[in-house]
Amino acid sequence: MSSLPDALPGSDDRTDLREGYAEVGDVRLHYVEAGDGPLVVLLHGFPEFWFSWRQQIAPLAAAGFRVVAPDTRGYNLSSRPTGVAAYSADKLAADIRGLIRERGAESALLVGHDFGGTIAWTMAMNHPEVVDRLAILNAAHPRRLQQGLSKPNQLRKLWYFFFFQLPGLPERIVRARHWRFFRRYQRDARPPYTPEDIERYVESWSQPGAAAAIINYYRAAVRQSKQAQAQLRPISAPTLVIWGQRDRYLGPKLAEPDREDVPNLDRVERLPDASHWVHHDEPERVTQLLSDFFAPGSGSNQDG
Repeated sequence: MSSLPDALPGSDDRTDLREGYAEVGDVRLHYVEAGDGPLVVLLHGFPEFWFSWRQQIAPLAAAGFRVVAPDTRGYNLSSRPTGVAAYSADKLAADIRGLIRERGAESALLVGHDFGGTIAWTMAMNHPEVVDRLAILNAAHPRRLQQGLSKPNQLRKLWYFFFFQLPGLPERIVRARHWRFFRRYQRDARPPYTPEDIERYVESWSQPGAAAAIINYYRAAVRQSKQAQAQLRPISAPTLVIWGQRDRYLGPKLAEPDREDVPNLDRVERLPDASHWVHHDEPERVTQLLSDFFAPGSGSNQDG
């Protein structure tokens, strides 16, 4: 089964969009790839898949990068192991470390949005040798997120973290009414996702076992939160945070990580008119920020 659209935004006849599967440990990761040059890995968030990056892949490839956008485990065409423990942040990060090596690189420039940002933060802590530069889009550093959850207003915004802890019921709720729960989660994007985009998401959510796998990300995160906090360590990679200020789910105070956790923070770039879906709302701006931050003259040093 192929998940490739006929064309991506910003693509032309020179954009060679490829897809493949990487055997990484006990999972098989589906990915889409384009371009040649320094490796950039794009990690999607909840409840998306590689298609989340449809507006960045071709422009980044045109800017001289080799772009790989995987479906993280459990999503779309990648493997869906059973059980909550299979979706710990450590295992998700180890998948991406394996993917980078499988694609023939020693290290990569890493981008993560939402839960993909959580994976990227964990990657930079657990496997610093494979992360040359780190870009985070609307994903709080784990320490900052834990601090935020102690505030009633932020706790209210992330109520679904705890709803997803229930057994069985969340899977039934998210599938109801043509996946209305997931579709409403994405409603703040401006411009709105097209009906064609939504149908691609519905197709990905409808893969057998996908609903449980997606929800297990949150079950694992809550169950392992104390352990994860104990394992926090400073991130050495130069780091850029891009933050849509109209985020319905994460308050603006969560954008800025503690300098002790991210001593090489380049900056927090706040986009006042963008929502949680910052790379959808302002694709050209986000792509330019990434291209500039990852440009060879910025100090990145890794295999292409």
